[in-house]
Amino acid sequence: MTVSKLTMIMVATFVCLCGQVRGQEQYPSRSITIVAPITAGTAIDILARFYADKLSKRFGQQVVVVNRAGAGGLIGAQVVASAAADGYTVLFANSGHAILGTMNKSLPFDPVGDFAGVSLVGEAPAIVVVPPSLGVSSLKEFVELARAKPGTINYGSAGIGTSTHLAGAYFAHKTNTDIVHVPYTVSATIIADLLGGRIQVSFVPMAFVLPLLEDGRLRALAVAAKEPVTSPISIPTALSQGIDYEYGTWYGILAPGKTPKPILATLNQAITEASKDPELQAKIRTQGIDLRDIGLDRFDAQIRGDIARLAPLLKTIAEKR
Repeated sequence: MTVSKLTMIMVATFVCLCGQVRGQEQYPSRSITIVAPITAGTAIDILARFYADKLSKRFGQQVVVVNRAGAGGLIGAQVVASAAADGYTVLFANSGHAILGTMNKSLPFDPVGDFAGVSLVGEAPAIVVVPPSLGVSSLKEFVELARAKPGTINYGSAGIGTSTHLAGAYFAHKTNTDIVHVPYTVSATIIADLLGGRIQVSFVPMAFVLPLLEDGRLRALAVAAKEPVTSPISIPTALSQGIDYEYGTWYGILAPGKTPKPILATLNQAITEASKDPELQAKIRTQGIDLRDIGLDRFDAQIRGDIARLAPLLKTIAEKR
């Protein structure tokens, strides 16, 4: 073998090895974007920023939260669905993501098939919230009012098909009341309209309204869970007031569907470790959210289970549109 041929082989081998090293580059090697598909100040946004801070410190890379609100979470979901499947753009979603396809027949993406579950973070029961000016002090009184004046009680949500929409629709179904859905594009407007009396009730996670509950500007009639809220404020269950209403919202992180398993596993492990931090746990519980961790592979199954469980209610909502 001539020297020139040997040199060429060595160069080719070196180039190949360099390519392999680049291909096996440790993840993450640059900043990660968490897309929050809803406006700032909501539970998703708050949680996303909690985790962005912890993940930045854990990875030694900047993790930023970008709000892409609109269309009930559809806009933010589409941003992530069309992103490169490399782990550098992920979605912080909630239960509303699972039913985007049911509520929107012409989606340019599949909210289940085009995503991969990374980690379930927590679950929060809905809080039935009204302004004190409505004149009711218990859930039983509210149901009696709604039945006495069908079609006159308006409830606000973050948009059609969102978790807060479903929470209200499920309440109406369980209590046999005729309450009117008012979808919003800017979640903060829900609070303004509750305080102004333009809507009379909302079914939201406690994180969204906690300061207003603490200072008395809004009133929590019930929590849709088996156990009451005892801290930082006290809220009785709907069940304890004779109303069969339980509804919770899950929160978790999703990646584009073709993201490699090793990257999903790295993200999952980092999120799981971050969730063990006592400071983060305290912050999350203060928001009325219970920490959850069901493992990487089971998250996708839970999303599919949500779709099956809510199918009858979703069919009813779709027929009314």
